Amino acid sequence: MQVISDLNLLIQKEEENQEENYYFKTFLDKKNGGAIDELVFTLAEAITPQIDCTQCGNCCKSLMINITETEATELSVYLDMPLPTLKEKYTETSLNGNMIINAIPCHFLKDTRCTIYEHRFRECREFPGLHNPGFTKRLFATFMHYGRCPIIYNVIEELKKETGFNSIHQG
Repeated sequence: MQVISDLNLLIQKEEENQEENYYFKTFLDKKNGGAIDELVFTLAEAITPQIDCTQCGNCCKSLMINITETEATELSVYLDMPLPTLKEKYTETSLNGNMIINAIPCHFLKDTRCTIYEHRFRECREFPGLHNPGFTKRLFATFMHYGRCPIIYNVIEELKKETGFNSIHQG
């Protein structure tokens, strides 16, 4: 399987495949969620090692990151910075009351690499979340990242093949 990691090409493909992806989401809604999860797990396991996230960093450049009080505390210790200072400098409270990193791109991204990688936040470690069950329940959020994340793009394109999706017959 040939993976695509060029971000400019992903953006182009996202635009080109917008209608097809709409039909693919509808197609997936009708499938057995557990079977789709297994396919996604297998595809993600095969594709993820082929993508060097440190050459991309696009998620860090474009996503809002929620963090927990525990993560903020651990980071303050790692950075040797008082917690109130860390919060004032790097976080804000979202409309729904969550603590979030107050900048996009992330403060801790240098070029395409995370400067706090060993202490990165759970949301960062979990992204793109293809190892989590319930893929068909997260289609909207996953497809939001189709043109942003090479792993998601390639998994979805392979998933189309593996499920026998044929966009010509879907519209």
